[in-house]
Amino acid sequence: MEITITEAAAKKINERTKGQEGYLKLKYDTDGCGCAVNGVVALWFVPEVEEDEIAIETNDKTVYLEKSKMVFFDEQMKIDFSQTTNCFQLKSPQQILNGHMSLIIKEKTD
Repeated sequence: MEITITEAAAKKINERTKGQEGYLKLKYDTDGCGCAVNGVVALWFVPEVEEDEIAIETNDKTVYLEKSKMVFFDEQMKIDFSQTTNCFQLKSPQQILNGHMSLIIKEKTD
């Protein structure tokens, strides 16, 4: 799997996570979607990586994905940021996986 982070997305991620320790994650979120095959891809910044997550090296930051959810992603993807919509976007050559992605910053829970 190959993930590219555009310059605009990298800049916006760095602005929003400045001074925080954590990991960038593409989360296939099924909460409130009805069933496990209906979900939405979200961009998360998390304090810890889970055991079942796989690290994907990019041109900028390492991105983590849940191994069990890899089937929902394309082989080549790009994380971009749209100034027009003020949202992140996840695209592949075949489709737009999510054109209106927020960056969700998760706090560490003890």
